[in-house]
Amino acid sequence: MAVEHSMQSSTIVDVLEKILDKGVVIAGDITVGIADVELLTIKIRLIVASVDKAKEIGMDWWEQDPYLSSKAANNSTKNLEKENEMLRERVESLENKLGTNRLNNTEFNY
Repeated sequence: MAVEHSMQSSTIVDVLEKILDKGVVIAGDITVGIADVELLTIKIRLIVASVDKAKEIGMDWWEQDPYLSSKAANNSTKNLEKENEMLRERVESLENKLGTNRLNNTEFNY
């Protein structure tokens, strides 16, 4: 009599596909203490998901990081240039006001 087993085998590719499709969160905390005094707490959070899934749940920090995205680096440079120009205009305006005040003060000293 032959015994048949219905076994569903999953290859590593199938498992990885499911993990990337659904996402996996691994969380843990490490606490170091002496005599009931907490000295250090390390919170570890790891999320494994596909890029599409990560974006779907609102995780897109790599798109904003200039070290990881050339688009973010260009935006960062443009923002810095705008801020720099605004600060130059502001300094120039303050210098003009200061120059006008100095002229007015020297007139009263005579």
